[in-house]
Amino acid sequence: MTSGTSSVYPSKHNSRTHIAGKSALGFTTILLLLAAGLVLSVTVAVMLGPVAVAPGTVWRIALSHLPWLDQWLPVTWTRPEEYIVWEIRFPRVLLGVIVGGGLAVTGAAIQALIRNSLADPYILGVSSGASVTATLVIVFGAFGILGRFALPLSAFLGSLAAMLMVFGLARVAGRISTTRLLLAGVAVSMMLSAVTSFIVTMAPNEKGIRDAMYWMMGSLAGAQWDTLLIPTLIIAAGTIVLLTQYRSLNALLTGEEAAVTLGVNVQTFRVLLVIVASLLTGAVVAVSGSIGFVGLMIPHIVRLMVGSDHRRVLPVSLLAGAIFVVWADVCARLVLAPQELPIGIVTAVCGGPFFVWLLRRSSYSFGGEK
Repeated sequence: MTSGTSSVYPSKHNSRTHIAGKSALGFTTILLLLAAGLVLSVTVAVMLGPVAVAPGTVWRIALSHLPWLDQWLPVTWTRPEEYIVWEIRFPRVLLGVIVGGGLAVTGAAIQALIRNSLADPYILGVSSGASVTATLVIVFGAFGILGRFALPLSAFLGSLAAMLMVFGLARVAGRISTTRLLLAGVAVSMMLSAVTSFIVTMAPNEKGIRDAMYWMMGSLAGAQWDTLLIPTLIIAAGTIVLLTQYRSLNALLTGEEAAVTLGVNVQTFRVLLVIVASLLTGAVVAVSGSIGFVGLMIPHIVRLMVGSDHRRVLPVSLLAGAIFVVWADVCARLVLAPQELPIGIVTAVCGGPFFVWLLRRSSYSFGGEK
């Protein structure tokens, strides 16, 4: 990997100090605070809306659906309140938790893969690849033979193809330049976005166009209980795999040569990261559409809080990303109520200025890297 790495990453001379630079007590405190913040965020997000619901009512309704508690809780809520909380708001908020956590973890993995804090699934074109194949399913019912697995599987295949394209374009003489990788990601993202737009224009009816366009900008409005299981399992499994490989992720931060000396098979590990990142991105895009900048902002902020050790970065990113997307969705629902904004607009409003700040702060020389 060539030079041009953001200053957030340690050099191989001070990486051990940087990675171990945060105390265990501080990390535990941050983890507990974020867990409590997530519970609070979920509670408030379910409460807010055209029909306000008390926090106690929110959790009594939720607990009443557990088999071993339903007979012990007296019914103090109305049927409309139960329908709003359990059938509409809770699935949507929990989907925000899943999507936010998945995008943040994926962003952390991709940034470690290329040792650059300007990378995320959106900027590298991975989300755009997932959008192409997922839009085919939404508009034309492609892969219908796969039933409910058609959308997540097609999104995974699209994200994997996009990532392979980006790495193929960035690889010159057996080496991958950070600058070429980012530029290839932007180019692939633009091309695939154009393909997605073309597919939408070919939709057989206006409803298909409207649904696809809204989905492309990101939305949690279609959340249902039966759509939560598959992305939850995929993101949980992907996060566990990455956590088991935290030493290899840490080694990548020191550079390819140093990672090899530490016993990491860099080429094989890269393939694993590409597959896991594509799977996570595909799972998220399949249920929420294309939501940008979460995977860019959250891991970067988390590294400033807990250091660069991925044993800490990954779980904290999971919680922080979940909280961010939950509140982004609250803004999307309430800012222009009764109209609803696509959540991708909210994350872009936050992420665009953050990207500019990060670009200005990072030690880049686009003209000097070969």
